[in-house]
Amino acid sequence: MSVSLKLDTIISSYSFNKLVSPSITDASLSLLSISSPFLPKSKLSLRNRSRTSSSSSNPSSNVIVKASTSSSSSPSSTTLSDSEDIKITSVPTKPIEGQKTGTSGLRKKVKVFMQDNYLANWIQALFNSLPPEDFKNGSLVLGGDGRYFNREAAQIIIKIAAGNGVGKILVGRDGILSTPAVSAVIRKRKANGGFIMSASHNPGGPEYDWGIKFNYNSGQPAPESITDKIYGNTLSIFEIKIANVPDVNLSKIGVTEYGSFTVEVIDPVSDYLELMKYVFDFELIKSLLSRSDFRFIFDAMHAVTGAYAKPIFVDSLGAEPDSIVNGVPLEDFGHGHPDPNLTYAKDLVDILYGENGPDFGAASDGDGDRNMILGSRFFVTPSDSVAIIAANAEAAIPYFKNGPKGLARSMPTSGALDRVAAKLKLPFFEVPTGWKFFGNLMDAGKLSICGEESFGTGSDHVREKDGIWAVLAWLSIIAYRNKDKKTGEKLVSVSDVVKEHWATYGRNFFSRYDYEECESEGANKMMSYLRDLISKSKGGEKYGSYALQFADDFTYTDPVSYYYYLKFIYSL
Repeated sequence: MSVSLKLDTIISSYSFNKLVSPSITDASLSLLSISSPFLPKSKLSLRNRSRTSSSSSNPSSNVIVKASTSSSSSPSSTTLSDSEDIKITSVPTKPIEGQKTGTSGLRKKVKVFMQDNYLANWIQALFNSLPPEDFKNGSLVLGGDGRYFNREAAQIIIKIAAGNGVGKILVGRDGILSTPAVSAVIRKRKANGGFIMSASHNPGGPEYDWGIKFNYNSGQPAPESITDKIYGNTLSIFEIKIANVPDVNLSKIGVTEYGSFTVEVIDPVSDYLELMKYVFDFELIKSLLSRSDFRFIFDAMHAVTGAYAKPIFVDSLGAEPDSIVNGVPLEDFGHGHPDPNLTYAKDLVDILYGENGPDFGAASDGDGDRNMILGSRFFVTPSDSVAIIAANAEAAIPYFKNGPKGLARSMPTSGALDRVAAKLKLPFFEVPTGWKFFGNLMDAGKLSICGEESFGTGSDHVREKDGIWAVLAWLSIIAYRNKDKKTGEKLVSVSDVVKEHWATYGRNFFSRYDYEECESEGANKMMSYLRDLISKSKGGEKYGSYALQFADDFTYTDPVSYYYYLKFIYSL
């Protein structure tokens, strides 16, 4: 089909903070934001001339939303409002298959998200799923891990948010905000929620992965009740509400106003750093990192924590500048796989296991919510790590000076944390994989420290797992154990702390097997086989020198939701 655009109408319609829709004839689509690097050069490209209070538009990152209608004689977009502030347009669209969110949002290849309206449909479906009071005239946070396509996606999200009546967007400079930082900003600034642009620990770049998820007003990932509604609305969506506002310059901190809609570009580190200083004793940690007989290294894996590493570890805690490696966030993570484990962080592992290696090493992942902890020639498993943090938190971390409220782990994680909870007589919870299950317990005041075997550790300071928090927690423990040590005295090491923990609580072993890019049919057959095997297993059965205690097909009843359910039933 052909597209006919009247250039004189388009050019004359560009004015300060206002764009009048171009005339369109014999068209099945309209170009609402005029330029995109992802379209063929034959498309019309115009640079907008709007000015803002503290930033200019960035034509190189303009985005496009396409509209289609079933009839070529009908207009392809409808003006919903046309005030002196901004113009809101209803853009016709159609459902796109495959937009069901997983445990941490919607993740696909970048090229999928770059398809016409793929991201826009999901964002609009989200707004269609939320009660209006949860976003109308309210504020939302926007940030991500710096991966490829984030800058373009941010402009799409900003415009659709404005089109749906959001009053303010708080976005990290250059679109950068780690996942735990988004949660922290939501909580500190009392925002209605926030968008996180990330595919977590998965590779980035034009041929790799991209993702989006939404966190609610306490900073926690959206519950299944919302994500199920989003998916349902992606199956019936018919319009996208988009504001015709210029792209925002995300590289400059400041406020841009379009009538009643505001975009504030914020420093990605300051709110999060303030929270870390509240949780931890920075002077205690600084006393460790400034020692001449203690060496520290942190691998940011060219991911989002590169933006946080220098301000926190170097500027605030006194670590040497060269202790930060791969500290510049890159859109493709330096062609690496930003997953902090023994496989993908092998360079760091080799350094710690080498001759005269550092005393302490750590790494974090793409969006900054995972971590790996290493000592000299010693690896701390994630299951042990959360248990050791919990066992030492009250003594070493000021935030827990009155003791943790409760402990929890995901089902696949080893039972090391269970032993700590039992010994300290703390409430304990075993939950499905997905941080939102921890968040519900935290909001109810039942949980302080939790973790997953997939290198995720955190606490109720935010509602996400937090890689840098885990590193600071370990540094606090090592610093506390060595606070009275004089230079030249043997320091308590990472391995010393772990081995002492095993001697006190016992040691748990577990194995994890990763199967990547498997076909669903084969995976489902394997799960069916395991379920059949478990159903036939009995306690006491011998496997070599080991006896089976129990094997189960895990189920979970949320104690918070169940409590309110029972309360409702008994009130009838």
